[in-house]
Amino acid sequence: MQQNRITRLFNIQYPIIQAGMIWASGWRLASAVSNAGGLGLIGAGSMYPAVLREHIQKCKQATAKPFGVNVPLLYPDIDQLMDIIIEEKVPIVFTSAGNPKTWTGKLKAAGIKVVHVVSSAKFAKKSEEAGVDAVVAEGFEAGGHNGRDETTTMVLIPGVCEAVGIPVIAAGGIASGKAMAAAIALGADAVQVGSLFVATPEASSHLNFKEAIVKAQEGDTLLSLKKLAPVRLLKNDFAAKVKEAELRGASEEELKALLGRARAKKGMFEGDLAEGELEIGQVCGLIQSIRPAAEVLVQMWEEYKDTLKRMCDR
Repeated sequence: MQQNRITRLFNIQYPIIQAGMIWASGWRLASAVSNAGGLGLIGAGSMYPAVLREHIQKCKQATAKPFGVNVPLLYPDIDQLMDIIIEEKVPIVFTSAGNPKTWTGKLKAAGIKVVHVVSSAKFAKKSEEAGVDAVVAEGFEAGGHNGRDETTTMVLIPGVCEAVGIPVIAAGGIASGKAMAAAIALGADAVQVGSLFVATPEASSHLNFKEAIVKAQEGDTLLSLKKLAPVRLLKNDFAAKVKEAELRGASEEELKALLGRARAKKGMFEGDLAEGELEIGQVCGLIQSIRPAAEVLVQMWEEYKDTLKRMCDR
């Protein structure tokens, strides 16, 4: 394929990045995506420092191709995580949920390429000023934590592309080659895909969660917990309790108590579909089966090429 700014930046074959999702993106998934020609990311958000080091080392053994680590900057042991990433010579880091100025300089001084996740053109500009190599512009269709403005991917991508000169990776609602073609048409250099890769055998998330994703229909997710940090959830008993609390004006303290500890682990990793927190994107309603990560990636690329050809033939 013809190289673009992202494939050259990361030295990958396809401009497709697997999102670093908590409780789903371990070394098996990251290495499988990287081996297939995309960029696999280990999701550090659900890992203690020693666990992250183990996953990095196993990923190195499983692939000779580039891979990266996604690090939420609000993580309590952030200093230890970053030290491990630098010591293990991870080539690429995606940061999110914080100020990119805090770590970008130190990571780049260690020879690491840095990408920051943003939900607005304003934050994309700030990230560029902080010296990142690229940004992920994530629309509110995405799973997990979202921007407060609820800007959709179709609106966000052209705005961010106009605001910055660095490469832009589109995310949020992308689970097909057709959606990838739309994102590239809007100006993105690549796409980041999350929900589709959760529904793969290599993802570390529980089989119950994967099967729930496949069964999900249009409208089966909702954006919750905006008083804390907006998160998109698959509807279940827990999500219903959150919605009821929000409708009656529950305080931040009450919502924190309802969320409790390890709620996401209970749902996504341990498979409690009733009381667990099930973070997934709107696009789950289009995911029909659990398929190997390499198959997911290659099929997306082939559909992307077919879509471009079909558009040109019209």
